[in-house]
Amino acid sequence: MGIMRKIIGPKLAGALLLLIAPLAILLGAAPAALAVPPADVVVEDRAGVLDRNTLIPAVQKIEFYEPTKVAVYTYKGSAADNLNEEVLRFARAEHPDWISKDGQKWADGLFIFALDPVGRHVGTYMGEDRKVSLEQRADIQDAAKELLRDAQWTEGTIAGIRRGAELINQPWYRSTAFLVTAWGAVGAAVAGAGTWLLVRWRTRVGSRKEIARGDANYANVSMDLQVTELNASTIPESSRYGSTVLEKHRTFLSRYNTATGLSNQVHALTPRQLGRRSSLSLARQYADAAAELDALDDVIADTNALLNRGSIWATAWDRQLAPFRSDLAGIEGMLAKSHGEGDSATAAALRSFRDRSQRDIERWTAELSDGSITPETALDRLRDARTELSELLKSHADTVIAGFARNEREAKLMRKEMEEAQAGTGKKQRRSYEPSILGTVYPSYYFFSVPTFNSGFSTGVSSVSSARGGSTTGYGGSGGSFSGSGSSSSF
Repeated sequence: MGIMRKIIGPKLAGALLLLIAPLAILLGAAPAALAVPPADVVVEDRAGVLDRNTLIPAVQKIEFYEPTKVAVYTYKGSAADNLNEEVLRFARAEHPDWISKDGQKWADGLFIFALDPVGRHVGTYMGEDRKVSLEQRADIQDAAKELLRDAQWTEGTIAGIRRGAELINQPWYRSTAFLVTAWGAVGAAVAGAGTWLLVRWRTRVGSRKEIARGDANYANVSMDLQVTELNASTIPESSRYGSTVLEKHRTFLSRYNTATGLSNQVHALTPRQLGRRSSLSLARQYADAAAELDALDDVIADTNALLNRGSIWATAWDRQLAPFRSDLAGIEGMLAKSHGEGDSATAAALRSFRDRSQRDIERWTAELSDGSITPETALDRLRDARTELSELLKSHADTVIAGFARNEREAKLMRKEMEEAQAGTGKKQRRSYEPSILGTVYPSYYFFSVPTFNSGFSTGVSSVSSARGGSTTGYGGSGGSFSGSGSSSSF
């Protein structure tokens, strides 16, 4: 508390003590919660996806607040199925002990975790003495979904049951509502001072990092300024690659002067001013401007060396190949991801292209070395190969979207995310300048890369999964008047 007094002041620290003291007394007087293993564990793995040797011992070690019978049921259904109805049908046919004597509820002391790995549904069901709210049932299901989406059926089931044990018959003093209310009062007392101090400190640190990033790039550009001008002066304007790079260079000095002005502004900021968001924005603007200039002067040097076959042309050529080589190296990892459709025809086409392209790269380099082809021809071939890869990735995007989406609405959402990733307009994507000749000549969205594919697909899957998250509570037409506590949702 002595440190707290120094940070927020003696008056606020005293008020905080007045709030914490009664809360500590209240929690100290609360009874200890019981921790008991499941009364029984029953596994009906009709889908054949669970590892019993891992599942059962893990569940037996999970501690509940009250003795609870845990039942696990899996089956292979479809996306259109009602998992609630299927679990009730199975219980009536195979496990009437899971149902209350009057046939209207789930049996007391019971917790059922159900999974359909094909239809991609997960459900939770409880006896009346074990039931939790709809929001808490969703919480239990959500705890399993990330693992289930990755086809980790056993681990996902364990995670769901563990979260269920935390919520079923949870004592009042451990409930989220109580803790939020109790500690919310404490938080309110220090929120103003604490949040303000934290935001200012983080903004100040961020501003200094951005300025340091800008300084490093700006120093490189300044040191190489004369060399950059010399390199630009010997780039052949007759080359369509050279002429486009020269167009970028014509604004180089103007942009350098702009970066110089930004540098002067950020270095004139006082420590107190560095804590303002406007200063962080200015520092980031300076750092981005300097970074792009630093990348562009490297491209100018590479363009001169490659097109004129200077002494370092081979190094310059390797830098042009680097983005393409990185894409080729990332294809297998992309196809191996969950829902990556690695066994599809479009995946086979990508692998074939990768193997052919790796041979082509060696051939292009050899021909460039012995003069069989010009640097411009080599760049043309590289451009054509990257364009072909872009088309193959678009075709594979159609494949993975068709494999994951359940309807046209979901497919449309995923296509939108993929397109925004390529264009660099998505919320989670930020297309940066590629420091290569092709990256300078063509716009950032011209080539579809493997990292961009991964980013767009990941965002698409997340968006669709979130849209699927709504819970279903009914038991369908065959449920009759059954009203047991339970719900299911998609993953």
